[in-house]
Amino acid sequence: MKITIIGTGYVGLVSGACLAELGNDVMCLDVDAGKIAQLNRGEIPIYEPGLEPLVKRNVDAGRLHFTTDVAQSVAHGQVQFIAVGTPPDQDGSADLQYVIKAARAIGRHMNDYRLVVDKSTVPVGTAAKVRAAITEELAARGKSIDFSVASNPEFLKEGAAIEDFMRPDRVVIGVADERAKQTMRAIYAPIQRNHERMIFMDIPSAELTKYAANAMLATRISFMNELANLAEELGADIEHVRQGIGSDARIGYHFLYAGCGYGGACFPKDVSALQQTARDSGMQLKIIEAVNQVNESQKVRLLDKITRRFGDDLTGKRFAVWGLAFKPNTDDMREAPSQLIVPGIIKRGGTVVAYDPVSIPQARKTFAALPAVTFSASPRDALEGADCLVIVTEWKEFRSPDFDEIKRRLRTPVIIDGRNLYEPAMVRSYGLEYFGIGRP
Repeated sequence: MKITIIGTGYVGLVSGACLAELGNDVMCLDVDAGKIAQLNRGEIPIYEPGLEPLVKRNVDAGRLHFTTDVAQSVAHGQVQFIAVGTPPDQDGSADLQYVIKAARAIGRHMNDYRLVVDKSTVPVGTAAKVRAAITEELAARGKSIDFSVASNPEFLKEGAAIEDFMRPDRVVIGVADERAKQTMRAIYAPIQRNHERMIFMDIPSAELTKYAANAMLATRISFMNELANLAEELGADIEHVRQGIGSDARIGYHFLYAGCGYGGACFPKDVSALQQTARDSGMQLKIIEAVNQVNESQKVRLLDKITRRFGDDLTGKRFAVWGLAFKPNTDDMREAPSQLIVPGIIKRGGTVVAYDPVSIPQARKTFAALPAVTFSASPRDALEGADCLVIVTEWKEFRSPDFDEIKRRLRTPVIIDGRNLYEPAMVRSYGLEYFGIGRP
């Protein structure tokens, strides 16, 4: 099948490469000429495990192409996936300008049937706006051409996106006609051999499902973070509580880890967009409003622990920070807790030496205006002469460190762990002070 992907950001590039891997002839369109030139040179603009060889293999096989030519891309694919960004607007709603621009471009250039699929995360009602935009462009050309619109939200986790695409828990598809349904069934048939993964529904339900899923996961995180803060006051251990409630099959263990808050391109944006969708409908989602509020306060929880241990004036204090990305296996710094923690330390007079396995190039841009931030080539080097080790991201390489070496390298033997990687008693047995989230 010939498929066009509009947008070569995280979702578009991963989806395009995976669809090509399944045997389709895929053309990826982007208006950013620099990014397309980069991709045509075999350079991947984002970090995602396994993506670079996947793209190379399918480019070499002639199944994956990149272009800035809109007319060419519309002519190429009978199926047009819109995978452009939907950044938050000033009121928190999703900004749909790029989605509508893509729809209008399809309407201006299509000459026969097209199935237009919203892959971007969009609020309920977006498919209707896409349909209206295409219809307007066709009318302006004096054309009457049949087309369909569908919703196929992505559920890709950064750091495991290829696995999520190829072996998804489910494929949610919103359609309004049989032709669109059968076309989407054909696209995803190769991943159906083991068991049925496709869930067909009406388009508004598919659009809402994406927001509902991310809001539920964000809610679980904020719920556990509030319980962790309470556990500290009560002398309880949130890890024991997590095991106690997670063993209940109705609850499960996923997304029950307390820490220093969530970040990234999805949860903060989607929770805010869902709130605005509700406000536009005359409703208030009280639980969802609390989820974001709790998360923002949780991001500075480590700063509170730092100032309680070292005082409000951190002048002359040096802090080793392990982890800058919002989660492991990505270089994504968007809404990362480190974006509040690092400047917070510096604002109080401290200095930061940071290490992250992959996000340092992004971090240099993010913290370019903060000369008190330097970067280390290894986690060990970051420790040298520091007054405290602050753990912000739970990379695997941080999970089994040499605690004797940590103590030797630190000027003051203190660990403040924002991801509860270690058992408090074990760490303290090495003569280190240890502060976790919701730990005794």
